[in-house]
Amino acid sequence: MFALKSRKGPLNFPEQDPAAAGEKMVLPRPLRRAVRVLGSLASGRANIPRHFGSVSVVAFYAATAVYIFALVGEPLQVTQAMTSAAGFAINNVKVSGNAETSEIDILEKIGLDGTTSLMALDVAATRDALRTLPWILDADVRKIYPDTIEIRLKEKVAFGIWQYGNELKLIERDGKPIANLRDNKFAYLPLFVGKDAGTGAKEIMHDLDRWPAVKGRVKALMRVAGRRWDLKLDNDVVIKLPERDMDRAMAELAEFDNTQQVLERDILAIDLRLPDRTTVQLTADAAERRKKAVEARAKELKKLKEAI
Repeated sequence: MFALKSRKGPLNFPEQDPAAAGEKMVLPRPLRRAVRVLGSLASGRANIPRHFGSVSVVAFYAATAVYIFALVGEPLQVTQAMTSAAGFAINNVKVSGNAETSEIDILEKIGLDGTTSLMALDVAATRDALRTLPWILDADVRKIYPDTIEIRLKEKVAFGIWQYGNELKLIERDGKPIANLRDNKFAYLPLFVGKDAGTGAKEIMHDLDRWPAVKGRVKALMRVAGRRWDLKLDNDVVIKLPERDMDRAMAELAEFDNTQQVLERDILAIDLRLPDRTTVQLTADAAERRKKAVEARAKELKKLKEAI
């Protein structure tokens, strides 16, 4: 018999039958605590710590990530899979500022496949990828959680059309090519013809600003030997400008046209390259008419001499 002392006196326990005690199953000591915890949970008597559920979820995803990483070996793929499964897959793309760039090209460039995770999206890399599109000058990419990205684009401005050989390209103000010309949408832009025409486009158009009457009639600007320009007007008359002293040549042209209306005559070209001489090239019909007029004048002069 065992006795435990208390403040009220000794406590006596009845003797147990050894045979009856042998019939009960006794768990090993390490399992007894686990059984008591499970029993408390089942009966609702256990106190669950605050945020226990959130911590459990995080632990679950972390364990899953470690497992997937062990199988795949790619951290980015693991992040994609985990965050997409958690509801962060990109489902909406908001694009603005694209007048010449199609949304299909934009989506293909950033590589969305329906399972791309917003959390795993590299904003800087996406912005750099968009800048490689022909029309894109700059791009701003923002994440809007949980499933949206916002793309704001700034496109290049077409300044003119550059023709070299059989190719037609849209160019910026500094002459840099943007993209091939595919339709008549930009037919209103000036046409620059020649190997180096694009690089000098900005300068010649700035110079022509001082002569708006002529500039408004220019249909094409042809670069000659990378040094000077020929202007082709809307009536196909060609103005041959000098390599230097363009202001002198344009002033002579303005005076010549004011007094003789030369730009409206039946001519092919006006050569202003030499400072002391202006040459006008007639069309074939005009040259034939002039030839006949000269011959008729010569006959009249001959008759006058014979009469005298």
